[in-house]
Amino acid sequence: MLFDELPLKGKTAIVTGAGRGIGKAISLAFAEAGANIVAAARTEEEIEETCREVKALGRQSLAVPTDITKADQVDRMVEETVSYFKKIDILVNNAGTAVFKAIISSDGQKMTEAEWHGVIDTNLTSIFLCCRAVAPHMFKQKKGKVINISSISSQKAQADDIPYNISKAGVDMFTRCLALDWAPYNINVNAIGPGQFHTRLSAKSHEDPKLRERMVACIPLGRVGDVREIGQLAVYLASPASDFITGQVIFIDGGCLQFSPYQVR
Repeated sequence: MLFDELPLKGKTAIVTGAGRGIGKAISLAFAEAGANIVAAARTEEEIEETCREVKALGRQSLAVPTDITKADQVDRMVEETVSYFKKIDILVNNAGTAVFKAIISSDGQKMTEAEWHGVIDTNLTSIFLCCRAVAPHMFKQKKGKVINISSISSQKAQADDIPYNISKAGVDMFTRCLALDWAPYNINVNAIGPGQFHTRLSAKSHEDPKLRERMVACIPLGRVGDVREIGQLAVYLASPASDFITGQVIFIDGGCLQFSPYQVR
């Protein structure tokens, strides 16, 4: 048997952006696999609900309201985790945002510096802050798993989405570099790059029938993904089955990155 027991039994996982969408799906998949969950996000009501669902699966959970762009709040999140669970085995850097607009439009409207930094800080700087905060604990135990949530947008340019694409490209390179730095401590650092999934950020595309049809037409497997599938991949990357995998960005996109506009459908 690959596993004699649940692959994450007794592990402690911090998941950022855990109140909804991909972060919630990963939290619940981890709980099903045996892990205890620290759910972090700015909206307390949402992470409290995630924690209730985790507890219903028989696992322990802790909701820690956190703005992951603020170093002091990230440090407090880690301190509360260690105080409550005594260790950190897994860190999932999932929190993200986007601003769908041009840096300057034909009528002169500009993307503001606050909008730019809001995306870069949430999607990329937060990963630096969270990894820096958990590092001493993972170094001490000589083991750990870090999973960063990237996107196919790190590889595929999109109009009117520049800070998001750049931030996700940064996530990919951060993942590769940190994997080298932390390999001597037996810490695996990998990333998941989702394609089209129905989440809050992509809701507009899914709710418009024409946009959804165009989107699905670019996915060779002919459908959008279910966030639970990301959770299942995250369980694998957090489990002993992935102990020899590090520095990788694994795309889960139904073949979208391989799609050619000349492909006959």
